[in-house]
Amino acid sequence: MAMTLSPDRAVPLAIFAVCAAALAGAYTLEYGFGVLPCILCLYQRVPYAVAGGLAALGLLPGLSPATRRVIVVLCGLTFLANMGLAVYHVGVEQKLWAGTAQCTAPAGGAPQSLAELQAALENPPQLARCDEVGWSLFGISLPGYNIAFSLILGAASLAAAARSDVWRRR
Repeated sequence: MAMTLSPDRAVPLAIFAVCAAALAGAYTLEYGFGVLPCILCLYQRVPYAVAGGLAALGLLPGLSPATRRVIVVLCGLTFLANMGLAVYHVGVEQKLWAGTAQCTAPAGGAPQSLAELQAALENPPQLARCDEVGWSLFGISLPGYNIAFSLILGAASLAAAARSDVWRRR
């Protein structure tokens, strides 16, 4: 017996899959390739977790198509908010405005003694600076790609929510 997925469940499933893939990609870059995130990079992961969690709720049995539609709208708005955060991050990278206090690595310069050097080696910084591009492809940083990705996801989610044929009760 073949299982079919109704359109009102397919949209949250697609959102969940995209969010899981985005988070997997971020963690792969960090832990697999050693690309340290900055605090703004970490903040930009949160909307993917939120939208993924909302989308997972949208897969629960017994929800009406109207409820799933609201969940998809919330996911779309979450993606657009993430786009705003990514725009802010790119502005910090390009020195258009200052980042938060957490965006800069602790000042102090080079170690002044062997004890300071040993302490620095034993406790390396776990976050990169927000105002430095940690990784780029074709001259575009990860937050730059996140702007486009979040805009596309937000627009696609809201467009799917606007389609009445997807949300008819079956």
